[in-house]
Amino acid sequence: MNKIYKRFLFLILLLGIISCGVIYFTVDINTLSHLTEFQPWSIIVTIFLVIIGLILDGTRLMHLVRASNEHITLQQAVQVIFGNYFLALLTPGATGGAVAQLIFLRNAGIPTGKATVFVIVRTLVSILFLLLCLPIIFYFDNSLLPWISTNVLIGISIFIVLGTFFIIWALKNKFTDYLVIKFSKRLKYAKRRMLYAFYRDIKGAIVLLSSAPLSMLRVFVESGLSLLALYSVVPILFLGMGVDVNWAIVMGRMIFLNILLYFAPTPGGSGIAEGGFVLLFNEFLPSGTVGIIAVAWRMIAEYLPFSIGFYYTIKVFGREFLTKQLK
Repeated sequence: MNKIYKRFLFLILLLGIISCGVIYFTVDINTLSHLTEFQPWSIIVTIFLVIIGLILDGTRLMHLVRASNEHITLQQAVQVIFGNYFLALLTPGATGGAVAQLIFLRNAGIPTGKATVFVIVRTLVSILFLLLCLPIIFYFDNSLLPWISTNVLIGISIFIVLGTFFIIWALKNKFTDYLVIKFSKRLKYAKRRMLYAFYRDIKGAIVLLSSAPLSMLRVFVESGLSLLALYSVVPILFLGMGVDVNWAIVMGRMIFLNILLYFAPTPGGSGIAEGGFVLLFNEFLPSGTVGIIAVAWRMIAEYLPFSIGFYYTIKVFGREFLTKQLK
């Protein structure tokens, strides 16, 4: 149990240092006067949006599971979601999130093979939605990456989207089998098995995506609505500060930031999320408030679900589960 307490202490210290650092380096003489104008109603609305986003995340998982002739309840699906938040924030690169989803799905009676595919599909569908938004984001936000022209950015984003669909097509039609087999011949036996297992899971996810188009369309729509609800926390916090919000720009930058966070090496994107937020939104907020809003966003959208995920993990699996997962 000492390892658990040390890990939690480290996490709390890390988050505390990051939060204090972000606030310290962004406050100025105008901060207090601006904060006195903050409207408390925005906090209530943001919590409501997080609840809506998490419920939609749960229902999309239910419908995804149902597409393969399995079944889980909404309560079980929500436990999977919260478990993902919990272990993702505890592990480098959020790798524990996938493990948590897999274990909660197995606890709900889903076979390990299918559970692995569901976890991969959830991630793929979310990333696909975000990537499809990229051309629209760069079209409306010329100042997001000012050193690159808008036409180049749109072209790159379209290439990424088309490349993603090509990879999906290639996997579905066994076009990549030859490449994987040829490449794996250069690897040692253990690594070759790992590659085959990874390739099998990815391919199973693609097959599931294409096997029930209408069901997958529903999952895709719910994924988009879930993400948009969660990202809407930020413009609502802006409104609470009395800022006139350009929803297209703010939501676009939140989508762009969260694409980057999928590849963040830190636990739950800690540090990178706050720093990216400051860089992307400093120009939209009153002087000295961007750091405070960044920390408020993380607390509402990440740390609150993390706390609930901790409760569910202990309730369902007990403390011994944490001992095993955090070794």
